[in-house]
Amino acid sequence: MKILGIDPGMAIVGYSIVDFDGENVKLLHSGSIQTSKDDRESKRLLEIFNDMRTIVEKYQPDEAAIEKLFYFKNQTTVMPVSHARGVILTVLEQFGIPIFEYTPMEVKQVLTGYGRADKKEVDHMVKLALGVETLPKLDDTVDSIAIAICHTRSNL
Repeated sequence: MKILGIDPGMAIVGYSIVDFDGENVKLLHSGSIQTSKDDRESKRLLEIFNDMRTIVEKYQPDEAAIEKLFYFKNQTTVMPVSHARGVILTVLEQFGIPIFEYTPMEVKQVLTGYGRADKKEVDHMVKLALGVETLPKLDDTVDSIAIAICHTRSNL
């Protein structure tokens, strides 16, 4: 089963495609959609929409796992992130891909056993789950992998 993991954002959308055979998780592809802060919000949202469509068309995931917004410390970024997330959900719905949502605390709880785990602990568990020694450099991409792994351990 191919799972699309998504860490939504306006500036950076982290995404990953993992294959889950019922026991093992294998990373097939990961990357990011990055938009320019100099562009209008509507242009950035269209870029996210088009790039997400391309990703879905290319990798044809069976399911998608996306970070759920439940609390935001920075009130100036919550609306743009919500808009980006809405665009992503629209693409997934358009393709009929089942959507599963997880809060950051749920992802940490499932991966580490502790809902307030730090970034280092989550990264370590992602490496263990994938059987790798290094991870992508971009935190948003690693977060998308963590979200996808969380899904493999939650709903399947």
